[in-house]
Amino acid sequence: MIIEAKGIKINYELSGKQQAPVVVLSHSLACSQMMWWPQLGRLETHFRVLRYDTRGHGLSEAPPASYTLEQLVDDAIGMLDALKIDQFHWVGLSMGGMIGQGLALAHPGRLNTLVLADTAAVIPAEAQSVWQERIDAVSDGGMQAVAESTLERWFTPNYLKQNFSELDRIRQQILATPVDGYIGCSEAIRRLNYLERLDEVEAKTLIMVGADDPGTPVAASEAMHAQIKNSKLVVIPQAAHLSNIEQPDLFNDHLMAFLQGKD
Repeated sequence: MIIEAKGIKINYELSGKQQAPVVVLSHSLACSQMMWWPQLGRLETHFRVLRYDTRGHGLSEAPPASYTLEQLVDDAIGMLDALKIDQFHWVGLSMGGMIGQGLALAHPGRLNTLVLADTAAVIPAEAQSVWQERIDAVSDGGMQAVAESTLERWFTPNYLKQNFSELDRIRQQILATPVDGYIGCSEAIRRLNYLERLDEVEAKTLIMVGADDPGTPVAASEAMHAQIKNSKLVVIPQAAHLSNIEQPDLFNDHLMAFLQGKD
């Protein structure tokens, strides 16, 4: 479904248990709301689930400009306001976790809980050249220029060898990402700098990370855990960046226990 918020059209889906607490799922760069398919069955039994495509991704609009994380936070709040959702649980992976941090800092009263998966709170200066290389590659050659290298970062070698159908589903999402959206959101991500402010986060927080995540490694999650007072850190074995897909059962067990207040 399409809703207009903050001047752009945002694609979203609402599913699950009517009148239940809302869980918002926010995806990674170069993906879409479709990346949450391994979580839906468990979540929809107990919660109202809101998935959406971030600005520049999926079926949401992709304005041709550099975006900011604050803009992506405003988009999310605009969508939630338009849907008349005041309180919610936020589950964000990678870029979605960065947006979640921004929400927790700018709109602390809105969040019931916060889940940060395979994400980071700061992009160091030495990583700026890597982001520029990706932006240049996509600008020159389209999304196909980064598709295979992205999959290699997102999954462990064993998973890459054994899960062709799941990988193809993710590959198609990468290839379908608008170039303007990828570049716009990459410009937002490369300016990420929330780490020193995370001691302001009030929401109870679960931090999860794949043990083999090369892009947002365990050390990045440990740094967030050290800053967020009411947080728990879970390291998921045999998983890289998309731990929700590579180890869905473990991911879902920890997620459900946390959201239901059992962890």
